[in-house]
Amino acid sequence: MTVDFAVEGIEVVVLDIAGADGLLAGHDLMSPYVWRGEDGIRLLVRVLPNPLGPQDPTGVIYAGRSADGLAFAMQEQPAIVPGPADFDAGGVEDPTVVVSEAGELLVFYTGVDARREQGSLLVARGSDMDDLTKQQVLLKAPEGEGNIKEATVARGADGRYRLFYEYARDNASRIGLALSDSPEGPWEVVDDPFTIRADGWDNWHLSTGPISAPPGECPVMFYNGATDDARWRIGWIAFDENYTRVVDRCIEPLIVPPPPRLRSGTDIAFAASCLDGGGGGRKDCLELYFSLEDRVLRRARVKRFSA
Repeated sequence: MTVDFAVEGIEVVVLDIAGADGLLAGHDLMSPYVWRGEDGIRLLVRVLPNPLGPQDPTGVIYAGRSADGLAFAMQEQPAIVPGPADFDAGGVEDPTVVVSEAGELLVFYTGVDARREQGSLLVARGSDMDDLTKQQVLLKAPEGEGNIKEATVARGADGRYRLFYEYARDNASRIGLALSDSPEGPWEVVDDPFTIRADGWDNWHLSTGPISAPPGECPVMFYNGATDDARWRIGWIAFDENYTRVVDRCIEPLIVPPPPRLRSGTDIAFAASCLDGGGGGRKDCLELYFSLEDRVLRRARVKRFSA
């Protein structure tokens, strides 16, 4: 099976406590994780001050709801805050939600330690965003590797769960993979699912992105890739039904960010989540949520072609 994708339009995502263009005054917005709940479309997002002070956490996670997936009413109090334990006292980042068969929320997130030297993959669980309890460190980098972050969780046709994550090695980001019979673990680390391409736009860094897996179609990850000067773009890669083999991969990126509005801005587009069946419920369409310049949120309407 071969697939391809085309962006039909890009829209601004706005928070109700935000100012113009979705920018929370004095703060940056990153890692927008969106999913469908019983009461509408739900959002978790990483918020951090701009500029980041020496004592500021690298992130605090806030929650919100929306009817249309673009305008979100945000809760005044954060859903996940740093500490008090040392393993996430420096900041909480990169939320990803898995809803259990019993309806409980499992929130995978990155915890940065108090010294800002190590990021580990953690999980909080609860019946709702107001009732989350931090559980445990799921994955921590072994000796010689850097931060573990940016979780993406998917279930194969065999019923087993796949946990994709970003890790650092030799001054570059890579995508790792772990397997489990349950989203709660324990997780067994296996070989990386794919790697960089020497002559491509993704020749140095790789980071996980969301997975689209509508019924009858091969699962596709919208991953993030970059050159050695950290110019991040969004591409895609398709797998077989159990994520054991790559069946297709983009040649050029799907989304390239526009030039930064300020000279000090970063040249980065970074995918975080997606909803299948976007564009009025069309089966061949999805909605991809991403950040630009690590500071504002966007939603792309993406059409899928299969052959």
